[in-house]
Formats: sequence, C-alpha cells, structure tokens
Amino acid sequence: MDIVTKKQLNILIQLAEADKHFAKIERDMIFRIAKERKFPEEDVNELIRNPQPIDSLGALSLDQKFEYLWSAIEMVFADQNVFESEVIFCKNIAIKLGFKKGIIDYFIEHYGNKTTHEFKEAALAEYI
Repeated sequence: MDIVTKKQLNILIQLAEADKHFAKIERDMIFRIAKERKFPEEDVNELIRNPQPIDSLGALSLDQKFEYLWSAIEMVFADQNVFESEVIFCKNIAIKLGFKKGIIDYFIEHYGNKTTHEFKEAALAEYI
C-alpha cells in the first residue's frame, strides 16, 4: 500500500469534512487523486468511513510536502466556498508539514492569480 498517498487522501478527507459538508466535487477530487495514483477505491471508502489520526508528516520530501499542501488548497476552493474551519485545518497541516502557517493566507489571497510553480517557489523560499 502507498502510505504517502494514503496519508494525503486521509488529510483531504478530513479537510472535506471540516465544514461539516462533504461536497460531491470534493469527493470526486479525492477519488480522482486515488485513481491517478492507482490507490484502491475500497481503501478510499474505508478512509472516508474511518479517517485516521494525522501523524507526523516530517519524513516527506519538500516536493511531497508542497503537493500535500497544494492539494489541500485546491480542496478548499473545490466547492467555491472558503470556510474558516477549512483555513484553520490547512494552517495546522502547514505547520505539521514544516511550513509557516502564513503560507495559507498567501495561497488563499493569490489563488487563481499565480501558477502552481510560482506558489511552490514562494513556499520554498519564504514559508519553510
């Protein structure tokens, strides 16, 4: 089993539920990521039913850390509603990933106006 993908999906599932409404578009995004990584659909369903505690994320590479955080930001914007509970959740994840929590405000403020590459450059230069 791909533990890196499992951890990422687990985070996204909990983020999707942070606003107490697991939107279809959020669910579709989670299943799309799982499918792209050949992660079994039945394992995703099990994570949805029984999310796991979010462990330490420090062992990930910088690329993986950015990918986890970026997918969380995309999830926040997936349903066109940004909730404070989602922002708080993302800030906590950012800290667990070794980023400064201000990165989330930066991402939210500039989402849609910068490329993923520009966000990654800023994240690695200013927020880690």
